[in-house]
Amino acid sequence: MSLPDFLAYGQLVYSLPETYPTIQRSTLVLATIGPTLAKLEGRVTFKGDVILHVWELVDFDARRILHYSYEVYRAGGKILWYDPFEHPHMPELASTYPHHKHVLPDIKHNRVPAPGISFEQPNLPGLIEEIERKVLLSS
Repeated sequence: MSLPDFLAYGQLVYSLPETYPTIQRSTLVLATIGPTLAKLEGRVTFKGDVILHVWELVDFDARRILHYSYEVYRAGGKILWYDPFEHPHMPELASTYPHHKHVLPDIKHNRVPAPGISFEQPNLPGLIEEIERKVLLSS
């Protein structure tokens, strides 16, 4: 799936609570910030006191996410986050370069590949499905 246009992406974003019953609330807002640029910002609240904070900068002319940050919290504590900050000195991240995930126990330094995260397609469905499989089931 490639990144859709602004209207279709908005439809995907705003229909997440109907698509995923584990979502209790979403404050996500997709807003234009220029002729072809938009930002997606807000949080998705799941049962079990799990929250996904989302920030994306999207170029809809290029159909590309330019930058993102996804952070997952449980009971107020950050348990993982995703970012595209480049770490070329870490060969273990090469399979999904530059996309990776920070995980516990040493969340700042413990980085693992992030399959499914991309600049060219919507990341939210995969993130939500991972939260459902790995975070909510372990609550």
